[in-house]
Amino acid sequence: MDNKLLENNEKLVKEFGALRVSTLKEIPDCYTFNNNLIYSHRDFDKFFNALKRGEKCAIVSGLNASGTLHLGHKAVFDTNLYFQKKYNLPVFIPISDDESYVSNKINNQEQALKNALELAKELLAYGFDPKKTYFIIDQIYTNIYNFAIKLSKKINLSEVKATYGYKNEDNIGLYFYPSVQSAHILFPQFKFKIKHVLVPIGPDEDAHIRICRDIAPLFGYEKPSILHLSFIPGLDGEKMSKSRDNGIFFNDDIKTINKKINKAFSGGQKTIEEHRKLGGNPDVDVAYQYLSKFFFDKEKSKKIYEDYKKGKILSGELKKMLIDELTEFIENFQKNLRNIKEKDLSNSIIKNEIDFKE
Repeated sequence: MDNKLLENNEKLVKEFGALRVSTLKEIPDCYTFNNNLIYSHRDFDKFFNALKRGEKCAIVSGLNASGTLHLGHKAVFDTNLYFQKKYNLPVFIPISDDESYVSNKINNQEQALKNALELAKELLAYGFDPKKTYFIIDQIYTNIYNFAIKLSKKINLSEVKATYGYKNEDNIGLYFYPSVQSAHILFPQFKFKIKHVLVPIGPDEDAHIRICRDIAPLFGYEKPSILHLSFIPGLDGEKMSKSRDNGIFFNDDIKTINKKINKAFSGGQKTIEEHRKLGGNPDVDVAYQYLSKFFFDKEKSKKIYEDYKKGKILSGELKKMLIDELTEFIENFQKNLRNIKEKDLSNSIIKNEIDFKE
């Protein structure tokens, strides 16, 4: 695995004051916590204590509208689903169609909106409860900009430049978007008076939340709590992204999945004979990482780890295990997607008819 992926998480702890999850006195009984898929946090203990006391809580978990769902999203989705199912929490999902446009990830707003609607449909197919899940798509819920304008008075240009590294030649939409994202994060407090909000994110998204946490008290809101997910490597061992085409996407067919996994970065030896003699390295093997993090319990993962190191399991056999798990997972998802009702999708999208009351 690329050490730079771990460095992104470590930087939040060493330079920006995040706390390792290992310092928490109590964690939820969710595999993403138990399998070290969550690295650090900001005020998660406060959120979890409020949740156990029965106070009103919510999850905010956004997506960019420039792509489709992939395996790298799984840890975030499963964490959100854990809280929704166990504690009956509402989950607010901003899908940043406007940010995709102003950042030139998508060339036109029509495509951004189309992508956002498709992502919302896919998230319902993933398992989110349409009665407890709320999609914020800014081209539909344009009232979000009223709230963003209010918040923008406390965000200055130098702060945005320092946080994002924007230059004078960058378009003004990029400079304004941190205010919009803060509006997304604080929306449950603003509209629904839900005081305690948790935002699970990747370590590269922490800058957005730091701005939001800075301004929240200035408007009488609680700082949102944060969970930082660990980066999951792509099939080549580096950061998973659409541009590198190194991920498993939920719209991949089974033939494509087979082809991708068989080319994935391996910890095995060059020949079967060498592997049987010297063993493999599960710590860098992508197939093992996916199986142990997402699909197998600790006991099974440990057994495979030891057998792989001893050469009892070949790299090809490990990849076959992953193909079997992913085939079942992707086929179930795609079946669910075909059965999503347009009514459920429409009812889950927040619209301008909702009145704001401060």
